[in-house]
Amino acid sequence: MMNEDGQLVDLYIPRKCSATNNLIPAKDHASVQFNIGNIDDNGVYIQGDYKTVAFCGYLRKMGGTDQAVNRLMVKEKVIKLTKGEREEKDKREEKERAPRHRK
Repeated sequence: MMNEDGQLVDLYIPRKCSATNNLIPAKDHASVQFNIGNIDDNGVYIQGDYKTVAFCGYLRKMGGTDQAVNRLMVKEKVIKLTKGEREEKDKREEKERAPRHRK
């Protein structure tokens, strides 16, 4: 909520999990939030330029955080897939698009 001056006055602003889009409750002590810095073409960190991601405790408990970070960074074009990963992804997408026949 904002006051007349345009300042944020809420005591608690809930976060959303970057991978599942679920709200992260205040009592989820296993959740994490971190910043992934952007770099220039020479591999040098651009001061103050980063992407913030948050992950819920459930995702961390299931061991899916590493895969979620990779998927988000590929989507944001921060990292690129290797040739083998691209081929695997293309096969998986082609299989999902193929019509299923019932016997």
